[in-house]
Amino acid sequence: MFMDQRQFPFLADLRARWDAIRDECLALPRETYQPWVQREMYGQGWSVYGLVAFGERIEEALEACPNTASALTKIPHLTTAGFSRMAPGTHIKPHQGWVTTVYRAHLGLVVPQDCALRVGDETRQWREGETVVFDDTVTHEVWNYGSSDRVVLLFDFVRPGCEDRPQDELPASVAGFVRRGEP
Repeated sequence: MFMDQRQFPFLADLRARWDAIRDECLALPRETYQPWVQREMYGQGWSVYGLVAFGERIEEALEACPNTASALTKIPHLTTAGFSRMAPGTHIKPHQGWVTTVYRAHLGLVVPQDCALRVGDETRQWREGETVVFDDTVTHEVWNYGSSDRVVLLFDFVRPGCEDRPQDELPASVAGFVRRGEP
């Protein structure tokens, strides 16, 4: 389910800085992106450039993107952040996230036609410079049937009321990926 963004006023600052964030993202070499570890969901075509991984800052990545790093400091209780790139023809199959204490958000950076996000029964298209916030534990899927890459700043932040709860355990494959920093 998509969340009403009015309850997250901090998103306005992020949207106001979206073009500087996009420019930093696009300046990164493609080879610095890594395929997301859970390949059974998508096969190929989805890669990420991590900035914050389950509460751990990735300093070298943040230093390469100072405007993005500054914008991320405005997000209260940020747990995860990174650039998410989907090549044309990529489809991330319906799946459910496991982290019950956070909401997931996307800031549209490069959005071709024919790409969308379905959460539950509702489908939305990204818009450049706009955010969407959703409950990652609800079945969702993503596709890019456009002719160019779709790129968003993906980030998770603690749900209101869950600030004092411990974080959920990561699946073993994801935990190993985070510890090693490689697929």
